[in-house]
Amino acid sequence: MPRTGKISRAFFREHIATQLGADRPETALGPQHGVDFGVLDIGGQALAVATDPVSILPGLGFERAGRFAVRIVLADVAVSGFDPSHLAVGFTLPPDLSDDDFATVWGAIHDECEALGVDIVTGHTARYAGCSFPWVGAATAMAVGDHDAIVRPDGARVGDDLIITTGPAVEAAALFASLFPEEIDCEDDRLARVAAMFDELDVVRDTRAIAGIDGVSAMHDITEGGLLGACHEMAAGAGVRFRVDTDRVLIDDDVAAVCSTLDMDPWRATSSGSLLLSVDPDATDDVLTALRDRGTTAAVIGSVESGDTELGSGVVRDGEPTEPPVGDSSWPVYERLLAAANDADDAADADPNDAN
Repeated sequence: MPRTGKISRAFFREHIATQLGADRPETALGPQHGVDFGVLDIGGQALAVATDPVSILPGLGFERAGRFAVRIVLADVAVSGFDPSHLAVGFTLPPDLSDDDFATVWGAIHDECEALGVDIVTGHTARYAGCSFPWVGAATAMAVGDHDAIVRPDGARVGDDLIITTGPAVEAAALFASLFPEEIDCEDDRLARVAAMFDELDVVRDTRAIAGIDGVSAMHDITEGGLLGACHEMAAGAGVRFRVDTDRVLIDDDVAAVCSTLDMDPWRATSSGSLLLSVDPDATDDVLTALRDRGTTAAVIGSVESGDTELGSGVVRDGEPTEPPVGDSSWPVYERLLAAANDADDAADADPNDAN
């Protein structure tokens, strides 16, 4: 098990998959590595359920942080192809969080849920010693639909096109540009533009844009491990091979500049808010048009091939087989930037005149 970040497929199989409590008949889809949600059968309808940590970064401002936190939670159920409908939230808050700051976080969560038609049905809120930002709880998102309408992350089919939305590393670059502008050696206008991209990351509205288009075989929110990690998770789950071409992956120039400055591999950097889609070629144009009409960048980056060949399943990039990423390239960058920001704060506290 890695020191930080999500567990591996091998760890999941050894320690979790064989111990899942009681076997109940209404569980239509239980935990699967790389699959973002589970499914219950409730009276013939499918209830998709996904649980995620709640991450609040005060440096973003509590309103902005609350809005992004709920978008991340809702994304994992939105990739089922169902519209998120209900939310349960549990907070384990640090003791020094003020009532006013929590009210700002909660107001942002309420506003986003109200705008999306999501009802908050239950939760838990308390302060506890030892709790600290950014990980301040967990939330469960729910969505209801027909069983035959579910889109699974492991549903990629041979012959499908692979589509990415928004682009790799946008979340990581935008987050760092927002939190650490003084520590990143890039032009101010470039950093400001990348930071503003953070507020446009919106998986739920992107999945809504393509709802009803036949031919979407699989959807996956690109989180830890970045685009390369998402490709490996989806390919392994479906037992297929993804063939992707670097030149077809559109990386925003300013995002690329921030990644280069920070020595952060954009292919392995967390990219929540970006989607990886496996789509029947007959539906590709409709999907691209729907996303672009919403203002979301989207591009075909490769195709799905059979895993029953000499190369087997996995991910081939520019003709070369790849290994699943070990860790996320943004984690060490975050630690480095945070340490630099803390050192600057300490220097300012020690000698305000020198800091100015």
